[in-house]
Amino acid sequence: MGNNSRKNRVVYFTNPHYEESYEDNKEQERLEPNEQLLEVHLDKKNRGGKVAVVVKNFVGSEDDLKDLGKMLKASCGVGGSVKKQEIIIQGDKRDKVMGILNKKGYKTKRVGS
Repeated sequence: MGNNSRKNRVVYFTNPHYEESYEDNKEQERLEPNEQLLEVHLDKKNRGGKVAVVVKNFVGSEDDLKDLGKMLKASCGVGGSVKKQEIIIQGDKRDKVMGILNKKGYKTKRVGS
């Protein structure tokens, strides 16, 4: 068990009328596409010599991120994944990814060479 799971545990209390209540702060902040600035990186490290495009700084739910990743993979006709709040697209498709994101209303920033 990690430290985070212990944070909300009650070990002992004396109030017989005590009711456990947890305030779940997991509700993710959502921003409209035109309010977001997504960074589009070209990553060459730890990929066995292959290149990938990594989209960072998405603000929204995990499901929205997965949907966006699925749409980008299908539009580019390549594979990829969604990990650690990042969308990874196989190959050097930065220009195509940025074009698709811009059409969807996202602001994009090309990061790296």
